[in-house]
Amino acid sequence: MNKTVFAGVLLALPLSLAAAPQSMNVPLPPPSPATPMATPASTALPSAFAQLDAQQQRQRRADYAAWRALPEGERERIRQAAARFNAMPADQQQRLRLQFREQDQAFRDGWRLGPQLGLEFPKLHGLFGFVPAEQREAALAVLRQLSPAQLAQLTLVAQRTPPQERDAVRAAFLGVPAAERDAWLKRQAGQ
Repeated sequence: MNKTVFAGVLLALPLSLAAAPQSMNVPLPPPSPATPMATPASTALPSAFAQLDAQQQRQRRADYAAWRALPEGERERIRQAAARFNAMPADQQQRLRLQFREQDQAFRDGWRLGPQLGLEFPKLHGLFGFVPAEQREAALAVLRQLSPAQLAQLTLVAQRTPPQERDAVRAAFLGVPAAERDAWLKRQAGQ
């Protein structure tokens, strides 16, 4: 199996429930006293979700939020990977699930960013693994705008940046206007 297909299948694993979001019901908070009472059937938790422990419910919600944050093109790639995964024999699916679970949590979380960023996330982790909360949305928006060539250059920058310089390099990268980003990346990557 080539690296791209394997990567797509790995991405499909944690997001497999999100591939069919209509089956994922996130419970709503209980109605406030000022709100008229709903029928019991409309407020009941889906039985499968209700049987999960709190950590599993948080994980499902996080997976769903990650799915919703992906651009439609990335979601389609995941749907295709999920279809390929579902077409595999059960023993091969189980082997891939085990391989994925054995990976470092940071690696697994990187796949929530979608196929393109998820594939490169282990190399980008140094610069983007610990982004301050106030920079996360902006950083993710910029990363999603990068072409595959720019992403490859950024992985070189990330791998060559010493830990003590990561915050400054990330801030400089995020501050570069889109029109100048390509030249900045080439300079930083030494190309």
